[in-house]
Amino acid sequence: MTTAKPNVALAMGPGVVNRVFPPRRLDSLAPGMRLLSTEPMEDFTSPRSLELLAETDILITGWGCPRLDASALAAAPRLTHVLHAGGTVKHHVGDECWERGIEISTAADANSIPVAEYTVAMILLANKRVLQIARKLHTEKTEIEPDQVFPDMGNFGKRVGIIGASRIGRHVIRLLAPYDVQVVVSDPYLSAAEAAVLGVEPVTLDELVASSDVVSLHAPSLPSTRNMLHEGLVASFKPGATFINTSRGELVDQDALLARVEQGDLYAILDVTTPWLLPAESGFYTHPNVLLTPHLAGSLGTELERMAVSTIEEALRISRGEPLLHKLHPQDLAFTA
Repeated sequence: MTTAKPNVALAMGPGVVNRVFPPRRLDSLAPGMRLLSTEPMEDFTSPRSLELLAETDILITGWGCPRLDASALAAAPRLTHVLHAGGTVKHHVGDECWERGIEISTAADANSIPVAEYTVAMILLANKRVLQIARKLHTEKTEIEPDQVFPDMGNFGKRVGIIGASRIGRHVIRLLAPYDVQVVVSDPYLSAAEAAVLGVEPVTLDELVASSDVVSLHAPSLPSTRNMLHEGLVASFKPGATFINTSRGELVDQDALLARVEQGDLYAILDVTTPWLLPAESGFYTHPNVLLTPHLAGSLGTELERMAVSTIEEALRISRGEPLLHKLHPQDLAFTA
């Protein structure tokens, strides 16, 4: 740092700073740091942006941040840290940042918490058969004996399969700990020792899909994970199982998934699809075994402030000369979304 009090600037898309950073959070940067402007940069080429970049030591980024390419970095000679108030940095952080030795952190862990909360809520509802029984009540408008319709309803002793011991996957495992469910995990990078610490059973993907009452997908979207739930695996889901996807639609053969759902013995809770917005004629909209939500599992509403807190805390660590808590390394990008 070239000053005792680091200069902080913001860079993100229109409206993002107002959604994520309440004024009191930005105010908390003082007195240890100097916020150059409460108005974020939306590009790195305008005269105003070039003036701000020239003075910036710490750049706080958010959704819609322009790419930090060689020309942007050339205009920011003092820049030492990029702190992202969001999940992935792949859209705006390039090789040039790593090559220059800029330290980068992300609020991905903070953003993963509401996804895990949504997932656990859906797991519990799925095993209790709440969505199916509620739909039956709405349709038939008569007295229902729930456990006569679904004698297997309930969470006690159910097998929950987690695909991917990612940040979100691990938060799901943590949140499931108080419940009497058996958690199995499929992840090629999860060692037996790590699984023991997490209190889960490592299994193959084939075994997980075929034996779990609920299967929840938490793998990153990478070339190696595209269509990982292929037609053969989709066909092997346990009859009566529920599939939950809060990851990405492209990890699943969606034609095969819809075909399996239409058989009537598989339920699906889909917060993500491919394409992002399904065509109006998609059978996922109308099939009674499917619950669609519009990518709401991630941070929204009051949950956005958690990412602001995480990012501001990282900036405060820098001002105190402490290491980043959520520092990223270039090799991490091969295993994260």
